[in-house]
Amino acid sequence: MREIDAKTITENIKEMCIEANLYLSDDMKELITKAADTEESTLGKRIMGQLKENLKIAEAEDIPICQDTGMAVVFAEIGQDVHINGNLEEAINEGVREGYTEGYLRKSVVKDPLDRENTKDNTPAVIHYTIVPGDEIHLTIAPKGFGSENMSKVCMLKPADGEAGVKKAIVDAVKEAGPNACPPVFVGVGIGGTFEKAALMAKKALTRPADVPAKEERYRKMEEELLAEINGLGIGPGGLGGKITALKVNIETYPTHIAGLPVAINMCCHVNRHASRTI
Repeated sequence: MREIDAKTITENIKEMCIEANLYLSDDMKELITKAADTEESTLGKRIMGQLKENLKIAEAEDIPICQDTGMAVVFAEIGQDVHINGNLEEAINEGVREGYTEGYLRKSVVKDPLDRENTKDNTPAVIHYTIVPGDEIHLTIAPKGFGSENMSKVCMLKPADGEAGVKKAIVDAVKEAGPNACPPVFVGVGIGGTFEKAALMAKKALTRPADVPAKEERYRKMEEELLAEINGLGIGPGGLGGKITALKVNIETYPTHIAGLPVAINMCCHVNRHASRTI
């Protein structure tokens, strides 16, 4: 049994909060660069150039890529041969608290959905735990801004809707989002499971590296087809028209009930932030 002190988790979460908000991962930057090169609209090309410049400024000056530094979403894969000295959940939230305070990141979390009083430290985080084999802890933090989050959907389709119905639900969600999700967007999709499982898969799909396609050939093909169809909508960068409306579509699937076909679409703006570490 490997011992890990809760303070180690706090320190890593703190650093990851700052890292994710200031520096976009290389695979995400590469997609934006490619989109800037392939965009044909004059205005769209100018906007893509501004997005690239924004990334450079954020990295050079150590300032957030976007003013909305998001609600902290944490995926914690805990090895079954690990013993944590201390309270894991408190350790994660303390890391978020310190990261958002020391990093001068905007605090956007309210204590109660209706009372709307700010917690002033961006806690609590939304934490998803998974128990996995081994004696390590793998952490991924994905700060999620709400311009795109508000455009996300869960659709409980009928099995008879099939693949065509799934594709329509995804494309319709992007079409309805229009400029509100700050395109070009990343589209995370969860198909199967239950109401909440589909949404969780859609969220997790956004953290998959850009150069890693779906595991199964059918869904790899669907990702490509959906990206092409979405980019044919003409919404374009900033919603001002163009060829590039989405940068990537990532699909995750899970077995489901004979009577259902849940589909979740988690929209993310061009600032698809996440950072991962293994302890």
